[in-house]
Parts: sequence; structure tokens; C-alpha cells
Amino acid sequence: MPQRVLVLNGPNLGRLGSREPDVYGSTTYAGLVERCTKLGAELGFDVEVRETNDEGEMIRWLHEAADGKLPVVINPGAFTHYSYGMRDAASQRTAPLIEVHISNPHAREEFRHTSVISAVASGTIAGFGIGSYELALRALATA
Repeated sequence: MPQRVLVLNGPNLGRLGSREPDVYGSTTYAGLVERCTKLGAELGFDVEVRETNDEGEMIRWLHEAADGKLPVVINPGAFTHYSYGMRDAASQRTAPLIEVHISNPHAREEFRHTSVISAVASGTIAGFGIGSYELALRALATA
């Protein structure tokens, strides 16, 4: 049975393809889902991709992952910079958790330079567009 992996996306990521394509690229959210599930299957994973604009829902998903010992790839979106509740939920991880970002937050506005998630993540991958997710899945395959 393939290892289940959650790919969790925070606010506004469901608008990929139409939201600031100069920053986030032209791949749609559906394209992201397709790329993650296809690569996941090649790596022996059962990948489930989710997106929410609701901080509480994201925290519940992180609890689900911790309780189920599920690896997580997470793009917290704007929650990255201020959600201590999400940070505390991520710190309860029982399997690898990789933080990803499509753009390089350190090359953008100053408020994006701080991540409250990074300190409790297994690692962070940023700046490679949608490829950041693929790099994270490959890292999980070797973890």
C-alpha cells in the first residue's frame, strides 16, 4: 500500500494561474494537483492535495497528519508569517514536514522574510515555482 502524503496549501493558492502570474507562474491549481499526484504515484506515494483559506481548517489537517503519522508538504501562504497556532500544530508532527514556497520569500517584501513554520519543519524549499513541490516530494522519497 502506498504511503499517504498530504500536500497542504494555504490562502489564495487555489487561485494559481490567475493570481500574479509574474510571481507565481501560469500553472493553475488543477495543474499543481495533477503534477503532485502524478509524481507522487511515481515515487510510491498516495498524494492528497488540499487548499484552504481557513486557518482553523489547516490546523485540523496538521493534527490529522500528526495523528496518522503522515508526511506533509505545506505551503502555508500568508499564514507562514504570523500563524502561531499553525506553527504549534506543525510542531506536533510525527513524520517529515517540508515547507514549500513557489517564490523566494527573501527576495520579496520584508514582511515575507519571516516564517514561523520553518523552525519546526524538517526543511524548507523555496523559489523554484511549482517545482518546489516536486523537490519536496522527492525529498520525502529519500527521507
